[in-house]
Amino acid sequence: MGKAIIFSAPSGSGKTTIAKHLLAKYPTKLGFSISACTRDKRGRNEEHGKDYYFLSIEEFRTKVEENSFAEWEEVYPGGYYGTLVTEIERLWAQGKTIIFDVDVKGGVSLKKYFGEKSLSIYVKIPSIEELERRLRERGTESEDSISKRLYKAKFEMSFQDKFDHILINEHLEEALQQAEKLVIDFITS
Repeated sequence: MGKAIIFSAPSGSGKTTIAKHLLAKYPTKLGFSISACTRDKRGRNEEHGKDYYFLSIEEFRTKVEENSFAEWEEVYPGGYYGTLVTEIERLWAQGKTIIFDVDVKGGVSLKKYFGEKSLSIYVKIPSIEELERRLRERGTESEDSISKRLYKAKFEMSFQDKFDHILINEHLEEALQQAEKLVIDFITS
């Protein structure tokens, strides 16, 4: 069994930016776990098998029945996300430590799944107002989506004490340096 590093946070907190930075800096040591989901692709840039495994609701439910997921949940009504066991096996077969970029409930579930073989990091934003600003700057969300994500973020913040580390992302460069140290210390321990 290899190791796993779990980044979780409310949407818009910077967890994906941090995960991508680490993957670029340590490409031979780290591998990104591609999640399965039932949502539609965002724009033309997202690809099946690269950004997500895009599944129909029926395909997703079949995989749940087959116990094909290490963790899964219905994040929004009809919006399922999960981590396929085959994805974990694929990355470990390459000798890599897996990086997960998942929502908070998924992060808690993955920590239970991997136990001591994992490092779970909650990426904390300075405030709800800052989170709203970041979501709006992305330009990928509707007003309704932003409202739902902010509502969910307030709930997700209550889970931060279930993670091994809280990484405050107020200044990105500092957060990246702290993340590098946490990851290297964990990989080499």
